[in-house]
Amino acid sequence: MAVKIRLARRGRKKLAMYDVVVADARAPRDGRFIEKIGTYNPLTNPATIDLNDQKAFQWLMNGAQPTDTVKAMLSYRGIMMKKHLQIGVIKGAMTQDQADSKLAEWIKAKESKIQTKVDSLAKSKADAAKARKEAETKIKEARAEAIRKKAEVAAAVPAEPVAETSEGEAPAAEATETQA
Repeated sequence: MAVKIRLARRGRKKLAMYDVVVADARAPRDGRFIEKIGTYNPLTNPATIDLNDQKAFQWLMNGAQPTDTVKAMLSYRGIMMKKHLQIGVIKGAMTQDQADSKLAEWIKAKESKIQTKVDSLAKSKADAAKARKEAETKIKEARAEAIRKKAEVAAAVPAEPVAETSEGEAPAAEATETQA
């Protein structure tokens, strides 16, 4: 029986999440599986990968073949590196301690790289929010200045004298002003 480590889709339309599963190669994508070993959410930045590293490593060492996407995820998490080092230990190319130290060093470098990306994304988001707020403030000040100038113009223009009309029309004009 050929065993694959692959993704099984779940979630609604355009909001996909995936389960990382170990399944028979002949089973359908979202069908029957042997074991669920993690989840993957590609909608976050960086993508969220929650895996049981020990189970994934165990399945890889037992011969399960990852799909291309899952292989990239396993490489990202260092599981493929661990497999590579473990094969070197089995062949006698290095000791287990050397392999563990190399893996720890690689994982430390990878985590710092990921943290740098998270920090840069947070900083760019904060900068964008600050720029947006400054633009809103500038627009608000321009509107306030336009209103102030309009008020100054209205105050500077002297009240126009009422044109003299016949005596019969003036009381009617006053009557409409008092009703308003």
